[in-house]
Amino acid sequence: MTKPAGESVPKLMLPTYEAIVSLTDPFCKEYLTEEYAALCRKAAAALCRKRPSPLLSGNLNTWACAIVYAIGSVNFLFDRSQTPSMSAADLAAAFGIAKSTAGNKAKAVRDALDMDYFDWHWLLPSRLADFSAVWMVEVNGLIVDVRQMPREIQQEAFRKGYIPYLP
Repeated sequence: MTKPAGESVPKLMLPTYEAIVSLTDPFCKEYLTEEYAALCRKAAAALCRKRPSPLLSGNLNTWACAIVYAIGSVNFLFDRSQTPSMSAADLAAAFGIAKSTAGNKAKAVRDALDMDYFDWHWLLPSRLADFSAVWMVEVNGLIVDVRQMPREIQQEAFRKGYIPYLP
């Protein structure tokens, strides 16, 4: 199995990674999108690279649910005005675990990966252009939308990894 950049996994963790992805991919295919599946694979790989990996203890089904829950929460999956959307209870039920367990493990995932609403690394690529917080950077002490700044500043922000791509 060849994995895209960002999905490299230590050999010892490969069976764990594949087990989790074998749960998240079909779930995302049925209920969400390929973008969600890709972000879940990226998160699973990142958790596998942690030393020690939190995935070494606990139920893999719970971890799979937690990864989808964490990615979903930073992408507003639980907001009914979004498409796709679903409730946290429905997500947890689909994996056969309690909503509280899913939420608690998802917090562990978000904490382990420093995942939050303003980190573009965990946002759905299709939503990046419309999510203004992604484009806010500090220039000379002022918070500005980098898309409105000169190209040189945009290039420097991209080079430093502050923005996902050059607008």
